[in-house]
Amino acid sequence: MQATGPSGDARKGFRSRGGLRLVGARFNGGLFMERARIDNPDGDALTGDDLSASTVVLSDGFTATGSIRLPGAVIRSRLSLDSAVLNGGAVALAADRLTTGDLQLTPATPPTGAVDLQDAQAVVLHDNEHSWPADTRLDGFTYTSIQAPAAGPGPVADRLAWLARLQGYSPQAYEQLASWYRRIGHEDDARRVLLAKQRRRRPTLGPPGRLWSRLLDVTVGYGYRPWQAVLWLLGLALLGALVFGQGTPHEVKRGESVPFSPLVYTLDLLIPIGGLGQRTAWYWTGPQQWFGYTLIAIGWLLTTAVISGISRTLNRT
Repeated sequence: MQATGPSGDARKGFRSRGGLRLVGARFNGGLFMERARIDNPDGDALTGDDLSASTVVLSDGFTATGSIRLPGAVIRSRLSLDSAVLNGGAVALAADRLTTGDLQLTPATPPTGAVDLQDAQAVVLHDNEHSWPADTRLDGFTYTSIQAPAAGPGPVADRLAWLARLQGYSPQAYEQLASWYRRIGHEDDARRVLLAKQRRRRPTLGPPGRLWSRLLDVTVGYGYRPWQAVLWLLGLALLGALVFGQGTPHEVKRGESVPFSPLVYTLDLLIPIGGLGQRTAWYWTGPQQWFGYTLIAIGWLLTTAVISGISRTLNRT
């Protein structure tokens, strides 16, 4: 079925057996299909490539058996799929390169098939718990704001679960969400999103890259959790104080050494820059000597990870 014109109104129980073809159609007055039903299980329910309209409303029980395709469509005010039912097979909604004001992607049930919003643009995104199926494609999708049914931006864990549905690694999707959290003043949530992005990237790296990535994660959270390095330092300092508190070290220059302190000695080994005067004045033999070498190596790794993580963070702010 081919349909074009200045406006379209199918709010009185419109039914179609077969797809509705609106390729390149212009609806200056909008396209309204509340409660409509389109059945085309072997193809597209609605094909609207490069469609142009002020408003497109496919809501209030609108049901499509077959794909909704709106690639390249320009909908100036609002595209509403509120309380819609999308049974699309492989693809429920293909809206790549879509441009719209409000995108109300709040269906009544989870779409059957993929939701493709790659390179789409929306001013305000409305979604709910049914919006995002297992196959969600958001690479290049940009938005200015997100509005969920509940007041406020919603738990960041829910947003991370949303991005976890992405097929493959899509850094832009994480950066877009982080920029929105920053825009509304949720800096901690933005950092959590960027941390999740780095963890999602890890499997794409080679073995050395994965090892270094994991080290950055556990030590400083890729620079987004520098306090983790402090916890490592405190834990190793306490361990070293216990180890070096057993036995007696040897003086480098007899009678000229500062008093030995197990805790300060450990910190002197762990901190590669500067010196606290302990490791140049005292030395160990036996197991404590090898433990000391291990602390020196850990100290260098920890310092390198801190510098790398902080540099990464500064370069992205």
